[in-house]
Amino acid sequence: MYTADIHKTPRTYLPQNFIVTDWAVLEPFFKELLEREIGDKTSLEQWLSDQSELEAAVSEDACWRQIKMTCDTENKSLEEAFNFFCMEIQPKIQPYSDALNKKLIASPLLKELDADKYHTYLRSIRKSIDLFREENIALQAEIAVLQQQFGQITGTMMVTVNGTEYTLQQAAKFLENPDRNLREEVYRKIQDRRLQDKEKLNELYDKLIVLRNKEAMNAGFDNYRDYRFKELGRFDYTKEDCFRFHDAVKLHVMPLVNDIYRHKKALLGLDVLRPWDADAEPEGSTPLKPFKTGNELLQKSIECFTQLRPFFGECLEKMRSMHHLDLESRKGKAPGGYNCPLAESGAPFIFMNAAGQMHDVTTMVHEGGHAVHSFLAHPLKLNGFKEYPMEIAEVASMSMELFSMEHWETFFDNGADLAKAKAHQLERVITIFPWIAIIDKFQHWVYEHPVHTHEERTAAWNSILKEFQDDVFDYSGVEQYRSNSWQRQLHLYEVPFYYIEYGIAQLGAIGMWMQFKANKQQAMDNYCNALSLGGTKTLPELYKAAGLEFDFSP
Repeated sequence: MYTADIHKTPRTYLPQNFIVTDWAVLEPFFKELLEREIGDKTSLEQWLSDQSELEAAVSEDACWRQIKMTCDTENKSLEEAFNFFCMEIQPKIQPYSDALNKKLIASPLLKELDADKYHTYLRSIRKSIDLFREENIALQAEIAVLQQQFGQITGTMMVTVNGTEYTLQQAAKFLENPDRNLREEVYRKIQDRRLQDKEKLNELYDKLIVLRNKEAMNAGFDNYRDYRFKELGRFDYTKEDCFRFHDAVKLHVMPLVNDIYRHKKALLGLDVLRPWDADAEPEGSTPLKPFKTGNELLQKSIECFTQLRPFFGECLEKMRSMHHLDLESRKGKAPGGYNCPLAESGAPFIFMNAAGQMHDVTTMVHEGGHAVHSFLAHPLKLNGFKEYPMEIAEVASMSMELFSMEHWETFFDNGADLAKAKAHQLERVITIFPWIAIIDKFQHWVYEHPVHTHEERTAAWNSILKEFQDDVFDYSGVEQYRSNSWQRQLHLYEVPFYYIEYGIAQLGAIGMWMQFKANKQQAMDNYCNALSLGGTKTLPELYKAAGLEFDFSP
């Protein structure tokens, strides 16, 4: 039914060999769309299709500029190409996009379109019209460039362990080592390296807060949080729902987290659990080593996905054939991991920083879940139909983490390692909730108090951290590191307020896994069915298609 044999969307409006170089080559197409006469339903649908084709070409060009830059943050020409798009092309597109949106909404032919099929698309268009302000164009361009500086600052962070230089992602593997002194040494080196750029990252965040706040004020909002909720299309829940989620984590999740950490402490045979013990293995056991190279990680992931459902494996295989993956950590590469949908190509791009750890397997199958979503939504007719809400996108990725455990023997060839890996994964499903609540609650504070000092920000962070602090770890002597720990979360810099989605979706993923345990094929059918709808249904409807209820209350 579903196929990974994806082909670049054929062009019927743009020339086949058209590439985005500058605004001069793009403007005639925007102009033509704006001036075109639309006389009947057929010509309206053709106009929408042509506009979608143009959007897809522009979007893919922008994505490749960003992908190339994050793969090599030290290459100035790649940074310049990305910045050129943000400063010289995107700002000129925005007034045309707004004018095209208004042309569509004003069309008397709108009522002839299938109301069910176009509901969420038109809702999104109306939202864009409501938010558009001419004076925000330059601000948004500046913000887009600044956001990328986080990756440039953190991409150069290195530490030396036993005479060898490592990226922070690579060095993290020593935190699993049974040698407790080595763990502490590496933990402190990583934290000290982060502190070296503390002021740089503080100043970058300051600039972003000022610009974002101004953007919200220009659009008539009291604060950036309220503006951003509308921009993210959060039609189905409110800030109060987020506050209830924070309380629910304290009430229902923290007791489980304490149980998990007490178990960890007993397993390690320690009187006191310290932050560098969080990922440790007990004496006499060795850390999980699921793969050695990025190629091996990919091959094993393909095998695992194929056993789950051949279509899933075919998606990764197709990406490999198109060279749409960059998996290994190295100096000069931006931190983190992502799956970037490519509107024309169809097959997305996976970027991550693998260093041979268990955590990398989770990241790979997580991004692989996003990739499957990209493949499933690609056949939808309009570019706008493929823009699905993040709260369902993360169900795609987090469910795949849990589904894929069924075939993790491809990564772990002995039963003890396999059991340990699954336990690690299931613990993480629970222990990530407090961090999600912390990051989300912190952002509410930041943008409710846009004018604040670094000291006030640190105090607010520490207060929130304390609210969700476990009862097991001893954090004495590492207060300076903890006070600064928000700076490691790239979402705060690059995609503000995108974090509660992980909590909402984790609940959805647990629901998908419950289905999977009861009936594997039915669960995966529900999964594919929901993801193939892209953004053509509301969030509660997408959850319902997956056999879930949209509910993240206590």
